[in-house]
Amino acid sequence: MKVLDPYDIPLNQACLIEASAGTGKTYTIATLYIRLLCEGYIPDNILVVTFTEAAAAELKIRIRQRLHDCLTGRADPDLQAHMD
Repeated sequence: MKVLDPYDIPLNQACLIEASAGTGKTYTIATLYIRLLCEGYIPDNILVVTFTEAAAAELKIRIRQRLHDCLTGRADPDLQAHMD
């Protein structure tokens, strides 16, 4: 089994994340989204597709929380190290 590290995924290409429940898909997608923003990508130019509306709603919540954490100095250490 291959472990997917959201900090090793190239940002200049499409990415399909497919895995079972509870494996960190939402975390990975949120991390990729934050990385794209940090690299200067415009939100209107970022496409994220999920399977259900509930999953999309959860992803929005997680991305907003992680953005808030970044802006208030409470980003997780891996993300903070990547941003520095």
